[in-house]
Amino acid sequence: MPAPTSSAEADSRDSDFGRPSVRVQPGEHYVTRRDELIVTVLGSCVAVCLRDAERGVGGLNHFLLAESADDGPAGASARYGAYAMELLINDLLKLGARRERLQAKVFGGGRVLPALNGRLIGERNAAFAFDYLKTEGIAVLARDVLGETARKIAFLPSSGRVWVRRLERSQGGAVFGAERRWAARQPPQADGGVELFK
Repeated sequence: MPAPTSSAEADSRDSDFGRPSVRVQPGEHYVTRRDELIVTVLGSCVAVCLRDAERGVGGLNHFLLAESADDGPAGASARYGAYAMELLINDLLKLGARRERLQAKVFGGGRVLPALNGRLIGERNAAFAFDYLKTEGIAVLARDVLGETARKIAFLPSSGRVWVRRLERSQGGAVFGAERRWAARQPPQADGGVELFK
């Protein structure tokens, strides 16, 4: 049975691993019960990998900012941590995962974007992820956060394995540009129950 519709799209094969993969972009998430790789590239963004080993399902999100200043519809965007976590957990539950069995691995939060209100965005993102998981009672089994570099993450939910490759500074510049473009995008607006999109 296929995974529920997530915001990421399947690629044919990841060039580093030569196996079926799905690439998750900023503000997206993906869940699966199939034997496929979920791949993302992170700068100051954070990705949380969640897995229910007993059920054999897992997924990954990729959020840009810890939280939105807007409590309205604009704040309900997967580019913000709280909403991204809700989407990921809810889609895993739809595949039969149990909240009490979820285990997490957390990545990203590199120092590639300038400070916002005196605090680095990556640090805020990582702190949010750990606070959220602690509040929800979800154990964190592994982490690779903060530092000066961007990272490529490859998560195989069927086994729970995660591979991390730290990217060269030249590659990190491309990640920085992509994150700035995504952060500058306006999230979809809702009006009267109708969601407008670009």
